[in-house]
Amino acid sequence: MFGDQVSRRHFFFGSLLAGAIPGGGFGSIASLKQAGYKSPNEKLNIAFIGAGGRAEVNIAGCETENIVAFADPDDARAAPAYQKYPKASRYRDFRLMLDKEDKQIDAVVISAPDHIHCVAAYMSMERGKHVYVEKPLARTIWEIRFLMEAAKKFKVATQMGNQGYSNEGARIAAEIIWSGEIGNVKEVHCWTDRPIWPQGMQDLPKPEKVPETLDWDVWLGPAAMRPYSSAYAPFNWRGWFDFGSGALGDMACHVLGAVNIALRLGGSSPTVEVIRQEGKSKYAFPKKSVLEFNFPARGALPPVKIIWTDGASDGPSFRPPDLPAGEPYIGGAGAFGAGGVFYTGAGPVATPPAAAPQSSSPARGQAAPTGYRGRMSLDSSGACFVGEKGYLTTDTYGANVRLLPLARHKEYRLPPQFLTRSPGHYRDWIRACKGGVPACSDFSEAGPFSEIVQLGTLALRLDGRIQWDAAHMKVVGRQEADQFIRPQYRKGWQIG
Repeated sequence: MFGDQVSRRHFFFGSLLAGAIPGGGFGSIASLKQAGYKSPNEKLNIAFIGAGGRAEVNIAGCETENIVAFADPDDARAAPAYQKYPKASRYRDFRLMLDKEDKQIDAVVISAPDHIHCVAAYMSMERGKHVYVEKPLARTIWEIRFLMEAAKKFKVATQMGNQGYSNEGARIAAEIIWSGEIGNVKEVHCWTDRPIWPQGMQDLPKPEKVPETLDWDVWLGPAAMRPYSSAYAPFNWRGWFDFGSGALGDMACHVLGAVNIALRLGGSSPTVEVIRQEGKSKYAFPKKSVLEFNFPARGALPPVKIIWTDGASDGPSFRPPDLPAGEPYIGGAGAFGAGGVFYTGAGPVATPPAAAPQSSSPARGQAAPTGYRGRMSLDSSGACFVGEKGYLTTDTYGANVRLLPLARHKEYRLPPQFLTRSPGHYRDWIRACKGGVPACSDFSEAGPFSEIVQLGTLALRLDGRIQWDAAHMKVVGRQEADQFIRPQYRKGWQIG
């Protein structure tokens, strides 16, 4: 009986996903090994573009390797990294670092603001360096496509910093959906409480004196010159069109991760409609927004609607209408009471990086123990898949997968494993740098995914409804969109 179930499920997987993913799942593509690649036991020499803020997490993720150099225009923000790694070389301008340290560097991690990503990644790859780039991959769609082509040309290992892509949970969610457990997915509701930085600004900030610890010209990089303001740096750049990608760029690369894996959205030509935006501005992203993405059929996968809501400070934007009255839908540890079940019925722990479960996970094929609680963040960000036969939810990072209603979830058994599992987001990339299989969020995967995210930011700038033509990298009938698809670089920062 069990063998019949496995056969049926794998038949379903095969027919549904024909041509959609590598036959062996993520990491199954043959690696492009460069001459001089390192053995698995030899440490990489890694340089970091961006040493403070988010970079500290990325540095910690690569501590198994040699940390050899930093480039950060903000000495004050980079100070903790400089103190921790006193032997590493220090630069303000990453271009100078790449030139001076060229022979000492194997790989580069880029944790700078979004507007720096493309230039920094390209200049690193053209020197033969493997690259890890924070999400979103780049600020504009042209830059995303450019980086994808550069990765192929220079044959380097790549990874985007959407850590949830390496979670067990994101793969579990995909396998449940592909097994047919909730039927065809007709829509997905996604939400986040971001932005937690200012957005919706109606005027440019007043000029301020540049701190002595900051090289403002280098911080601006390819962006147009303007007076310094603390409204831009070091943190609030995300809200400005010229530097960041708003709440979508910050969180959609996480929240939509399991959605993209399960529904294979990349490479599509969806329509995107702005349903609502609060605080529309010609300089910055809105305070809140709601967008609707409509994707056409992708192979055997049917059309699907994705509804994105940011600024959801009161919790999820959607609750399944037919859940039993009073049944909890969101919440942190303890929200479901003494007998609550937080996790897909079986399998290894599916938690975001560095988030340990509060009890050991159930073994594959067993029901979740009463009271099991992994980390839950559905209250701040998450996704709910609406299928023809039920619902499935994931948290910020694609973890804590649950079927709804909970009565259905408690006795559920996972389908057979289909996708390969990641050794960890940073380890996945480091392994690829040393000649292993491509990382799970290699640019060939991360690029089309990031393009979907940046279609959302493009729609916000144009407002209304847009039809994307992926083949020609155009918004149909909207020539004014071209200025937002490919940026203009300041003199001295041009690439390509």
